[in-house]
Amino acid sequence: MEKIDNLDRQILEIITQNARIPFKDVAAECGVSRAAIHQRVQRLIDMGVIVGSGYNVNPKTLGFRTCTYIGITLEKGSMYKEVVAKLQNIPEVVECHFTTGPYTMLTKVYARDNEHLMDLLNNKMQEIPGVTATETLISLEQSIKKEIPIRLEM
Repeated sequence: MEKIDNLDRQILEIITQNARIPFKDVAAECGVSRAAIHQRVQRLIDMGVIVGSGYNVNPKTLGFRTCTYIGITLEKGSMYKEVVAKLQNIPEVVECHFTTGPYTMLTKVYARDNEHLMDLLNNKMQEIPGVTATETLISLEQSIKKEIPIRLEM
């Protein structure tokens, strides 16, 4: 894998703070040409350093006021891929992680309200073959959301 240098890190620091910033502004801040920024960003994409881009939508504005983390215990850990395939079909499941600890999997789920959440749990998630238990943690407030820090090498 190619090495990431200080200019790459500086570019990443800028664009992770504002993905909509024009390359000309990034170039001015970094003291290089717009073409150099474009080439660097494309190289970082090709290397798998930058893995996506897009807009973040506030779920509350779409009526999804309840954010939950649901720990799922499976009958056997080897059932993970089959369960993930079923969870993919539930639009309210926005993240799924295969974990160590008390749960086999940890999911992040948005629901409109508690009744919707109960329906998701009882009629969708707990009905998936192999799911033996769930534990629900309701998020009252998201206090921190950020990207991993990008440090300039000294």
